[in-house]
Amino acid sequence: MALKPEPTAPFHSVQYALRVLETVSRHGGGVTDVQIARETGLPVAHLTSLLLMLRREGYVEQVADGAYVIGDSLVLLGSGLTRREALEAKLQETLTELRDSVGAAVYISRYIDGEVKITQFADGPLTPRVNEWVDFRSAAHASAVGKCLLTQLDQNGRRDHLSRHKIARLTSRTITSERVLFSTLDSQPATVPVLDLQEYAVGTVCAAVPLTAGSAVGCLALSLPVEHAHRLRAAADTLNRNAAPVVLSLAI
Repeated sequence: MALKPEPTAPFHSVQYALRVLETVSRHGGGVTDVQIARETGLPVAHLTSLLLMLRREGYVEQVADGAYVIGDSLVLLGSGLTRREALEAKLQETLTELRDSVGAAVYISRYIDGEVKITQFADGPLTPRVNEWVDFRSAAHASAVGKCLLTQLDQNGRRDHLSRHKIARLTSRTITSERVLFSTLDSQPATVPVLDLQEYAVGTVCAAVPLTAGSAVGCLALSLPVEHAHRLRAAADTLNRNAAPVVLSLAI
């Protein structure tokens, strides 16, 4: 299935981070930020935030002389048969931290074999997950998760999906016209969170941002009760800014 090629801002950050990790991995005894900048072509000033994120996520560590070495998270992700379990555990840890930072239930969704699938989520007593009153596979036209995934497909991919999952009115706010839906998806800026303002379920608002790792189609999303709708845009912006570690985990 053809994908739209526009990369997102977090994807660019992950490309840079991967170059940094490759450089650190080549220097088993450690490497300075100056050397990393020289080998990657990135300015030292730009590396500061990247190295901070990589240290926070455990992908690199800084030793006594200030040099950087590979961290436990990167070692664990490359440990053969345990890689899948390690990846899921790392993603779950990241989702839990995101849940606490945005004050909302958060989700990872992937478009797999032509279907919308929630693969991991983090909720809690104060951050309940959305009530899946209609199967997410049938509600891509209405949910933030679904619309975010559909934006990453080309026209044929979208039509294929809707031919199998007909557009239905779920609330009074649901878009029920394919033409209007496609126009809305096409006008969605790649770096702006996709919103669901009670289009999927009355009483719930959601936001989603793309997660582009290789050819995979995915997104990171959050949901809030409608009484907290005033926090949605700020929470979505925070989610967007913190998407890079999630994309990095998916890309490794």
